[in-house]
Amino acid sequence: MEFTEQEILEKIALFFWPMVRISSLFMAIPVFSARSAPVKIRVMISFFTTLIVMPFLPALPDVELMSYYGVLVTIQQMAIGLISAFILQMVFSVMLIAGQSIAYSMGLGFASMVDPASGVQVPVVAQIFVISASLFFISMNGHLLALELLIQSFITLPIGLVGLTMTDLWGVIIWSAEMFAGGVLLALPIMTTILFINVSFGVASKAAPQLQIFGVGFPITIMLGLILIWIMIPNLVHGFSLILSDGFQLIKQVLKV
Repeated sequence: MEFTEQEILEKIALFFWPMVRISSLFMAIPVFSARSAPVKIRVMISFFTTLIVMPFLPALPDVELMSYYGVLVTIQQMAIGLISAFILQMVFSVMLIAGQSIAYSMGLGFASMVDPASGVQVPVVAQIFVISASLFFISMNGHLLALELLIQSFITLPIGLVGLTMTDLWGVIIWSAEMFAGGVLLALPIMTTILFINVSFGVASKAAPQLQIFGVGFPITIMLGLILIWIMIPNLVHGFSLILSDGFQLIKQVLKV
């Protein structure tokens, strides 16, 4: 059997371009993109997923893999997978911002640890929120839903030179404001309650300076903050589910699914 160079490149492109789109998603999607998740596992998942979906994909464009236009097609596939994962990362950042806001308001901003997903120091309260969001995301099969939308995008956004447009990118940038607004809204009830507690301590300290009320009030603020977090966790998870649903709607809009 003899194969020409053109035939070999066509066979490689049939697997390579879908692999780039799928592996880009798994390299940046929440939970799977954490440093604790081995890269080999993510590559294996992407590899076998590509083998499964490859026979059902539309015909590839008449573009050589090792050409200028082939590089542009590869960049488009990488951008589609990364944008889908980036939207979910913004959804998870809502819980991170909410946790940081609550931690700073209750005086636990100094208690930090390394976030395994981002590799930066974040308050412990924010880490608890992110872990809760991760468990909820996995329990509702969010990773499978994201993968399903990405596979459907091979029909709506077939492999080719045309993919994501500037309108899609601007839509993602505009939606990023929801990341900050959603985080503040989730943390607002606890922050408001702690603010009123600090105001009452200030009034008591002004009325009786010899009591050193802020020395006593600091542990009280932390204790009440932890109690409020325990009470509000179901509402926080519910708010996260609504923002996650909006994130998936944005992914559908970007991928034209």
